[in-house]
Amino acid sequence: MIKFGTGGWREIIADGFTKENIRLLTAGLCKLLEQEGHGGAEICLGYDRRFLSKEAMFWAAEVLAGYGFRPYVINRSSPTPLIMFTVKDRGLPCGLAVTASHNPAIYNGIKIFTAGGRDADQTVTKQIEEQIARLTPEQVLSIPYEQGRAAGLITEGYPFNEYIDSILALIDVDAIKRARLRIAFDPMYGVSHVSLRTILMTCRCDVDVIHENHDTLFGGRMPAPDEQALKYLAGYTVDNHCHLGIATDGDADRLGVIDENGRYLDANTLVVLLYYYLLKYKGWRGDCVRNNSTSHLLDRVAASFGQKCHEVNVGFKHISAKMAETGAIIGGESSGGMAVRGHIPGKDGIYAAALLVEMLAVTGKSVSELYREVVEIYGELRYAEVSLAFDPTRREELKRRIYEERQVPGFVVPIDRIRYDDGCKVYFADGSWVVCRFSGTEPVLRIAAEGATADWAKAYIDRWRELLAL
Repeated sequence: MIKFGTGGWREIIADGFTKENIRLLTAGLCKLLEQEGHGGAEICLGYDRRFLSKEAMFWAAEVLAGYGFRPYVINRSSPTPLIMFTVKDRGLPCGLAVTASHNPAIYNGIKIFTAGGRDADQTVTKQIEEQIARLTPEQVLSIPYEQGRAAGLITEGYPFNEYIDSILALIDVDAIKRARLRIAFDPMYGVSHVSLRTILMTCRCDVDVIHENHDTLFGGRMPAPDEQALKYLAGYTVDNHCHLGIATDGDADRLGVIDENGRYLDANTLVVLLYYYLLKYKGWRGDCVRNNSTSHLLDRVAASFGQKCHEVNVGFKHISAKMAETGAIIGGESSGGMAVRGHIPGKDGIYAAALLVEMLAVTGKSVSELYREVVEIYGELRYAEVSLAFDPTRREELKRRIYEERQVPGFVVPIDRIRYDDGCKVYFADGSWVVCRFSGTEPVLRIAAEGATADWAKAYIDRWRELLAL
């Protein structure tokens, strides 16, 4: 069974991520595209630095060519946002990236993008799953890669310059040049090492890069820019007197940041800072979008400028859709993904990083100074989250207790309301909240909370753990 989660299809290599399944998934996509009238269309393909990513892209291209499509293959490992940009820039109906994003090294997967460079929504992925279910491995059509390339059915390219130039056109390059910033940069052994360094050096930043070599094991860590993983970057930033430390995840669509004092800034803080910067210093106006596990401090910032913050389910496809619907200027999620109006309609850690550097240059303030400015105006909310692995045999029991029996812990703070459209989210009367939901990409239960203090946020999570015995 091939099932898409919130961030595409991901499986353990050699278990679910196999040549047969990659071919079946691509064939299902071909069948859907044919039904939608896109037969023979050009389709963009790219890959990250994970084990088997390049080979998997070749297998997908062979199937696309076998069904009469024209694969446009990005011929070296590239950021996922570059692939999304290429789908948008070339006006293609579809694209795919071979990546498992920030998952552990034993995983790989495929992300599908629709017209405009958007993450395929649940309707599209369900239709692909339905097409796959009608296929057998023996029915899948394909043409050998080199044969297809020699016949002109498969073309290769590297739209790096177009992508880089599109970002440089959106940021204040002159202001960054004048600021003479020093940046510590950790691509986490992923695919942003060339793209972001090129942008920063074009803006005349001094750039120190760590962990840029190709390592399919990601240095023994998950390629996720969280606080634990960025401890070395934090030390490096302070020791070398850098203005900012920047890290991107394995496929460069997520971002992590270290301030000049070595303090880790979580994704909630980053999206609040960027939204505040766009409204206060750049004079933009527009709503913002967050998922149900992201800071409500965004709501306070939006309201102060006469704007609205929209809450959606987890999965960046929901953020992209709501941004398009409302004309929102920024969308963000607590896991580090952000999108800003005017670029691609999806998360891009490289563009977000460039915009943060611009923020320092334009305001003349450090990240810590800007954060204090926000806290003085809006107060501070403290965020906490955990990912709890559980025995797979308990999945149905846990789902029944949370979704059917609707068991909720006994909380001290009065409850305002509860929503069940994406997990169980409890909104408290004092504005704090806690959400308990199943991951769409891994066999874990994710619990996130926000309160006036870190202790309160942690207490909300502990109540859920006690109730579910996790």
